[in-house]
Formats: sequence, structure tokens, C-alpha cells
Amino acid sequence: MPNFDTCKKCGKPLGSDDIAIYRKMVLRCAEEFLCIDCLAEYLGVSRQAIEDRIRYYRESGTCMLFR
Repeated sequence: MPNFDTCKKCGKPLGSDDIAIYRKMVLRCAEEFLCIDCLAEYLGVSRQAIEDRIRYYRESGTCMLFR
């Protein structure tokens, strides 16, 4: 059963950015997600790097996940 409500690692509530960036960077058809903090840890990058990438996709207007 899909879980669009909470992070699959820490249980933190998810927002639309958490879901969109996970789908963009990990698996487009995902039905379970990591919050931004857990995703950053999983990818071995900083939270700021993930937030910068979200801002980039939103400002570029080219990614359907961030419209």
C-alpha cells in the first residue's frame, strides 16, 4: 500500500517537496518516500544541497514535479 504521508525511515510527515525530489532523484514511480533530511543522508549530501536542487527545479519551470 502506498505511503504518501510519512518518511519510510524516520516517520516524519512528508510535504510535496519531499515527494517530488525523491521521485526526481531516486525513483520516479516510488510509492514510499524519504523526507529531505533522510534523503540527504541516503545520498551522502547536505540538506542544503537538496534544497538548492528543489529551488533549481522550481525556478527552471521545466520539471513537472515542481509545478
